[in-house]
Amino acid sequence: MQSIYAMHQSGSDNMEKEEKFLFYSIDNIQDLYLIMLSSLIEICKKESIFLHLSSKKHLATAAERKPNEKFINNKIFQLLAESNSLSIALENRKINNWSLNDDYIILLLNDIKASDLYVKYMSSSSVNTFEEDRQFVIDLFADVIVPNEKLYEYLEDDKLTWVDDIPVVNTHIVKQLKAIKTQDPDDFRVPKLYKDVEDKDFAKDLFRRTVLNETIFAKEYDDKTPNWDSDRIAEIDTIILKMAICEFLKFPSIPVKVTLNEYLEIAKEYSTPKSSIFINGILDNLVKELTANKKMIKVGRGLM
Repeated sequence: MQSIYAMHQSGSDNMEKEEKFLFYSIDNIQDLYLIMLSSLIEICKKESIFLHLSSKKHLATAAERKPNEKFINNKIFQLLAESNSLSIALENRKINNWSLNDDYIILLLNDIKASDLYVKYMSSSSVNTFEEDRQFVIDLFADVIVPNEKLYEYLEDDKLTWVDDIPVVNTHIVKQLKAIKTQDPDDFRVPKLYKDVEDKDFAKDLFRRTVLNETIFAKEYDDKTPNWDSDRIAEIDTIILKMAICEFLKFPSIPVKVTLNEYLEIAKEYSTPKSSIFINGILDNLVKELTANKKMIKVGRGLM
């Protein structure tokens, strides 16, 4: 949707160029995921270095000479640091953001130490279970790291396309952390960007087929908006309608309900407050018409 919108705004008809940028943006989601996840490792490393240097000071206090290492010994931090899957992915994608910008790690670490979550965790004298360590890291990530405005500004400045990807990536990381069941680092796997080749082909085909058939798809809803001049319909709404119609007509294996739900959610997120109601009304009528005219053929069970 954003790529098609960008083509409209720039007046470009270079589909290959826009498609290349589309996949460049999708590939960068993997980098964002690795950057956010590796921040946990780097925060632990930075605190470990700090404790070591403090213990070696000439006039070190008793607390500095024998520091509380509960934080740096957290089992989830250790698991992530020892994960071959994560290490290989960081190496392959050449993720070195935090070595180049360690001031953000220091900033995050300071915020963590100032949090009630950290104080409560460190003040407990009992040895934490694996589940308690995991919950601490989940809460730390969700409640302290993710909301940090300086971190958000850094990510936004690095890649503008990440603005919409940040919530998706962070939600996935929290979900993945919750799913960790053992202390075996080999059990933690970096997910694939695409489920399979068909998954990547779908993104390409949806983009191409929508762009190449925009005029045709527009005719499908023109007579469904008698109270609206075409110039008054938000451009994002017209793109959403065309993409939905493309799925109706060009992707027989995608259930109608899935298409409707997906594009109504997109409308709620990116368009005007009333857009989802407007789009729902048009698509609902269109589905009935396409079905009656047998122009929309869906294959498989439960696809309507």
